[in-house]
Amino acid sequence: QVQLVESGGGLVQPGGSLRLSCAASGSSFSINAMGWYRQAPGKQRELVALIRSGGTITYTDSVKGRFTISRDKAENTVSLQMNSLKPEDTAVYYCYVVANWSPSWGQGTQVTVSS
Repeated sequence: QVQLVESGGGLVQPGGSLRLSCAASGSSFSINAMGWYRQAPGKQRELVALIRSGGTITYTDSVKGRFTISRDKAENTVSLQMNSLKPEDTAVYYCYVVANWSPSWGQGTQVTVSS
């Protein structure tokens, strides 16, 4: 497994923006995919965005056009730029990395969208 360190998150008003970042570290790993999941209170964890090693990107429908995922291969980091945030985006966001075909999760970072 790789170690993941997340940063970003916090409290923002509706319509605002936040950026999440996640750095992967370890020894002798090859990343297959990087992305973000989120879990709101009382709900199941859901995929937000995923970028695969070949460059294919998947977004859940509710964030299309508002969120952008990007990856820095040299630094083994993945970021999620979140714009036009809505109260329903409030959740704990988890970094997710598949390396050597084994999944790893970050510790989670809280995103709260509220006025």
